[in-house]
Amino acid sequence: MIFPPIGIISINEKYLLTVKEAAEYFNIGIKKMRRLAEDNIGRFAVYSGNRYLIIRPKFEQFLNNSSTV
Repeated sequence: MIFPPIGIISINEKYLLTVKEAAEYFNIGIKKMRRLAEDNIGRFAVYSGNRYLIIRPKFEQFLNNSSTV
């Protein structure tokens, strides 16, 4: 059996995404993604240390419920 290297998880399996990962995954610009994270802490984003993290399932729900980003 061939196993993927330890520690490498695909983006669609992660619960928390960095701003850069989320921007790439959802095809949104990095600046726009950062602004969305800053404005929605507690809704679908958390601030951990010195970076914003996006809660992927909650952000997907946010996108499904909004008409524009």
